[in-house]
Amino acid sequence: MVSRPVVSRSVTLAAAMLLAVSAIAGCAKKDSGATTADGVKLVKSGKLVTCTHLPYPPFQSKDTSGKVIGFDVDLIDLTAKKLGVTQEVIDTPFEGIKSGQDLNSGKCDVAAAGMTITDARRQVLDFSDPYFDATQALAVPAGKPYKSLADLAGKRLGVQGNTTGDEYVKKQVKEKGLNIEVVAYQDLGSEQQALATGQIEAAVGDLPVWNEYVRNNPDKVVIAAGFNTGEQYGFAVKKGGNAKLLQTVNEALAEAKRDGTYDKLYEKWIGAKPAA
Repeated sequence: MVSRPVVSRSVTLAAAMLLAVSAIAGCAKKDSGATTADGVKLVKSGKLVTCTHLPYPPFQSKDTSGKVIGFDVDLIDLTAKKLGVTQEVIDTPFEGIKSGQDLNSGKCDVAAAGMTITDARRQVLDFSDPYFDATQALAVPAGKPYKSLADLAGKRLGVQGNTTGDEYVKKQVKEKGLNIEVVAYQDLGSEQQALATGQIEAAVGDLPVWNEYVRNNPDKVVIAAGFNTGEQYGFAVKKGGNAKLLQTVNEALAEAKRDGTYDKLYEKWIGAKPAA
């Protein structure tokens, strides 16, 4: 007769409990995304996840309740509606957006951050059709005599780092040999605060954004000059990774322009639309 090992009841019970815990853990799977009925891949079921960088009014900012609102938000909502999902906005550093890293890693489905379409960015992002014509502006404290970059010789000029405004100013300084100290800030809010507190003599950034700031601070800041750089904004998706979503974004934009929705949102967030 072969002797058998004695297994204690406590050991058997512990093993059963371990198997039960493992089964529960196996059921609690991470949301691996979904594909809509028309073939659009999303990183989260029932959501169109948007990466942006706050604050950047009137394109995206938080209201008093903490909700993210703005021109970009309303336009991307049109795409979400076409997909039968709701939009979820994630605030993330702009570097991760423009480099394509956030989209490549699956952090979000689409980037909407008042982002200028450039050849360099096209190498790492798939852009939508342009949805906004932009230009750069020179903002200065009210009463200051500055009317151009050349007037800022020996002064400190603020820009938002890693933006086309940053690139434009540095190019002008280099090509024209301007004696200007360029100070780059991580976000728009820091740049605007620096101007308001006298840490810099002037600031350069996208015109509609600074127009919004001037409207809210009419006695403190004025737009001294504009620089027509021919910039256009676009939304972006993962490079080579979501053609169906890009198609849906473009369709939503085209429909909004045809039925007047785009003009209504433009007037709501930007102001009177320039004549064609």
